Amino acid sequence: MSPNSFYGPLADVAGDAGYAEHPPRMGFFTDTSVCIGCKACEVACKEWNGVPDDGFNLLGMSFDNTGELGANSWRHVAFVEQPASVDLGMPGFERPGDASGPETRTDFRWLMSSDVCKHCTHAGCLDVCPTGALFRTEFATVVVQQDICNGCGYCVSACPYGVIERREGDGRAFKCTLCYDRLLDGLEPACAKACPTDSIQFGVLDELRERAALRVNELHDRGETSARLYGEDPNDGVGGDGAFFLLLDEPEVYGLPPDPVVPTRDAGAMWRYAGMAASALVGLAVSSFLGKRS
Repeated sequence: MSPNSFYGPLADVAGDAGYAEHPPRMGFFTDTSVCIGCKACEVACKEWNGVPDDGFNLLGMSFDNTGELGANSWRHVAFVEQPASVDLGMPGFERPGDASGPETRTDFRWLMSSDVCKHCTHAGCLDVCPTGALFRTEFATVVVQQDICNGCGYCVSACPYGVIERREGDGRAFKCTLCYDRLLDGLEPACAKACPTDSIQFGVLDELRERAALRVNELHDRGETSARLYGEDPNDGVGGDGAFFLLLDEPEVYGLPPDPVVPTRDAGAMWRYAGMAASALVGLAVSSFLGKRS
């Protein structure tokens, strides 16, 4: 199987990429139900990887100063304030009021989530890179080699999550590496190491999926019936993500596509059909030519 082909539920992603012997597939499970929005992950990522300042521009509608993932934001903590029209099913917030007593707020809640590159099973960015700058590691993660990247930008349009971006003034593509250098030394990624609530959990992907399923059941038993997993399904449009999430609302609320599909997933089949059609046309042309000669 080609390293860029579509993988099934039991796929050996690193093995299909050419690694005869390799460690188990590693990844992230982000439990947004315990994220407190501290942004320790953003800071740790920038410090370890030398990711430059992205401006720290407040967006005017929340405490979110990064807005989205990009070349200078490999981790992005989203702040989502839900208004009273949403059926929260959560207790209100008390704050100091006037002399008449405390004021109780029951009209909103914060949803917080630390977003990151998904390190897809079927990575469109990897498919379209013409220079080999993007490669699959032995941990089944996807990394950009900046010394090979020519800044063509094909990978940007091939990502169904809008993660990868070219850096302004540089032109080359940048994104999360899942701290590949730390993995080689047996260390967990900087963001997971810095997370004070274990919202970001790092480990063997199969084990994380089992842990996440138990967590969803636990939240359902506690009455949080909106809890769901996102990106863990190996039968989805990207073959499952190496970084998946527990959400408390629909994916769109967090700025995530509800049904991501990698643009190049069916490229192989399309080329095969095109080849068959071309062969048929050539056959018709030859038959027509021979028919005229006779």
